[in-house]
Amino acid sequence: MENDRRVDMLGVSIDMVSPAEVLAKLIQWRIAKHRGYISCVNPHSVLVCHREEQVRSAITGSDLILADGVGITVGGYLLGHRHIQRVAGPSLVLDICDGGRSAGLRHFFYGGGEGVADSLVSRLRERFSGLNVCGTICPPFRELTPLEDADLVEQINAANPDVVWVGLGTGRQEKWMESHVGRVRAAALVGVGAAFDFHAGTVPWAPYWIRRAGLEWAFRLAHEPRRLWRRNLDSPIFVARIIAQRISENASHG
Repeated sequence: MENDRRVDMLGVSIDMVSPAEVLAKLIQWRIAKHRGYISCVNPHSVLVCHREEQVRSAITGSDLILADGVGITVGGYLLGHRHIQRVAGPSLVLDICDGGRSAGLRHFFYGGGEGVADSLVSRLRERFSGLNVCGTICPPFRELTPLEDADLVEQINAANPDVVWVGLGTGRQEKWMESHVGRVRAAALVGVGAAFDFHAGTVPWAPYWIRRAGLEWAFRLAHEPRRLWRRNLDSPIFVARIIAQRISENASHG
């Protein structure tokens, strides 16, 4: 991706791409037998990069870093990039599953709670006729032994996927992708977290008008306050640091 299509936000370079461009990139990677991974970031995950070195390494090492949260598009606006497009993980799953059918993309879903990935696939198949899903795995929510991990990688590779959707939660899924890219023989690993629960129907997804209004964060906070209140405290910190970055950039340019 050319540098002029990237926006630096607090040391994390966000790619200014559309869902259609992501699909084109996935097909290009498959043809070239490239092995890459894609991270979808929000203000919380950008700040986690400043707190946890492993997460910073995993996210900044991504082949594509997408603007998942509305806070990222606000950050882009404050930095003078007013046309940065939000590419949220849950929407990206739908766009790629839909658009990828004509190219015959093979999908694998890795993550979620017990039975979530299977429910997700069932609903996606109802929505997208001809969708090619070659497997699902719900790994245990604990550190795997090397033998267990090797067995799961072998199962994924045996399914011969083009895209492996990863839903292990912020931080954990990015570290998994960094450590498994290349070992998992797929064109792309894509971390989409909450998309698994939204599309499986186990957690409500905000209606379209709420997402379009940029208020999805409030909808999610209202439904999962105990889990999400702390991460939402990062939003004003993120905005304050972006403003400081803009002031610093203006000063350096005279």
